[in-house]
Amino acid sequence: MELDWKRRNQGERVLREVNREGVCYLEFPLLEETGMVAHGFSTRIGGVSEGPYATMNFTFTRGDRPDHVMENYGRMAKALGVDRDRMVLSYQTHTTNIRRVTEEDAGKGIVRQRDYRDVDGLITDAAGITLVTFYADCVPLYFADPVHRAIGLSHSGWRGTVKRMGKVTLEAMAEAYGTDPRDVLCAIGPSICQDCFEVGEEVVLEFQREFGRQRQETLYYRKENGRYQLDLWKANEIILKEAGVPAEQIQITDICTRCNPQYLFSHRIMGNERGNLAAFFCLRG
Repeated sequence: MELDWKRRNQGERVLREVNREGVCYLEFPLLEETGMVAHGFSTRIGGVSEGPYATMNFTFTRGDRPDHVMENYGRMAKALGVDRDRMVLSYQTHTTNIRRVTEEDAGKGIVRQRDYRDVDGLITDAAGITLVTFYADCVPLYFADPVHRAIGLSHSGWRGTVKRMGKVTLEAMAEAYGTDPRDVLCAIGPSICQDCFEVGEEVVLEFQREFGRQRQETLYYRKENGRYQLDLWKANEIILKEAGVPAEQIQITDICTRCNPQYLFSHRIMGNERGNLAAFFCLRG
């Protein structure tokens, strides 16, 4: 039986819940139906972590037992049908830095030390390597280029979004693989929705400078308390469209992390005493 998700859309559901090998994760039909990739966005269900990390936590840096985290990676790898020891993990610090992942990177962050940091986006054309990025309200961005058989996966919080992480990732893929945005399939993954994302004027001013005041009604609204509700989903959609991705090739989450704390980690609810969700993206051989 499917979990009791609180979804933002009243009509057709976007994200599909998948239960496989005892693990529950979410997937986008747009990506899965290409047959080119294995992908998923984790939930809290199906792992072995305990306490505030229960049960499917993917971060080694918040105090969870390393053996539990490794077991979680193994379970997710089995569910997705990928090789755990060929996963490559980001090193996120809210930048727009992109790393081109090659065979030489296989296993970094899992069975090998990362020799990089300040990397919020990963791209590759190496089959069998799974890109991994981390979340607890920020926006995951998936990119699939079926023409050049290349993929990208980027972390875009409000800082990354105002710096147009989606465009930066597409530009990196164009430089590395010849990717044309008109060919790319994109997904904006589970993250905090506008109704849940209250921000101050200092954040809105940055969005005004980048997107212009004419976007105000589209991206945010001001409340009586002087604060604002910001729509990161819409902002990232605008970025992808303006970068050249056709609207019909963009699929947008209908699940908010903060609206579903029983199934997903949310920084806005749990603070630092929590685990991390992860996005996984692998180019099939």
